[in-house]
Amino acid sequence: MKTAIVIPLLLSLSIGQALADTPINLSHEAAPTVRVNISNVKGEVNVIAWDRNQVQVTGHLGDGAKPLTIDGDNNDMTIRVQSQGKSGWFNWSNENSMGSSTLDVRVPKGASLSVDVVSASMSIDGINGGKIKVNTVSGKARVNARTPLAELESVSGSLEFAGSADRVNLQTVSGDILAPNVNSEAELQTVSGRIRVGGGPWRKLNLSTVSGDVQLAGGIAPGGTFDVDSMSGDVQVQIPSNTSAIIHANTFSGDLRSDFGTVSKVEHGPGSELRATVGGGNAKINIETFSGDLRIRKQD
Repeated sequence: MKTAIVIPLLLSLSIGQALADTPINLSHEAAPTVRVNISNVKGEVNVIAWDRNQVQVTGHLGDGAKPLTIDGDNNDMTIRVQSQGKSGWFNWSNENSMGSSTLDVRVPKGASLSVDVVSASMSIDGINGGKIKVNTVSGKARVNARTPLAELESVSGSLEFAGSADRVNLQTVSGDILAPNVNSEAELQTVSGRIRVGGGPWRKLNLSTVSGDVQLAGGIAPGGTFDVDSMSGDVQVQIPSNTSAIIHANTFSGDLRSDFGTVSKVEHGPGSELRATVGGGNAKINIETFSGDLRIRKQD
């Protein structure tokens, strides 16, 4: 009797799962520098660059999603997972009620990408030359690319940028930021996430955090500017021993230590500060913390 009940139940679950996961197999000819816009509410988005002038999408659609299409032309395409119900800001519940969808997308190496996800994780691998823009709420974003510009924003999801970029803009609320090879310009912001960044020599670097800790390692270009601002997060900065810059660092109640120059107490009021000229002093480094500890180290 139990077997007679269990078997139909298992069959029902299997059929339901099969109906929920609709396979995707789409392709579209593309220009070598095509712009591809991708959006998915939850699940995964995985983008891999290849040597073909073609965009291909495989994977599966979750329950409640409309049939997927590649819209646009060879120069500008949109791939968007949408609910079968009404879409839009006031119908968010329809979008959120969809099952998880997985998009595996292949694009030309020179493509530019704009990816929007909510709770979907996403990854980008192999782009060489195109610009990259990513927006995520809680999904983790990982990008491995060579690009002139990378703009990645997240609320609680972490951001990982590998490869190299001439200019990056990485912003989170509570998500961590990891970017070991940022080249000329960088804008880095977080509220409580940790920041781990390396690279340079930087022509312009701006970094700000409220309570997240910071580890920063890299050089500054001649005439460059280097600004770090923290409220309660600890900051550790490593710069090359042959740096040529004017260094100004101060903290209100944190502990300040430096391998360059001499730390002194602020003349009027609490706090410590450092004013040092290293080498020819032809760049500017400014680092400030309120209650976070500050360490400035030589990088051999």
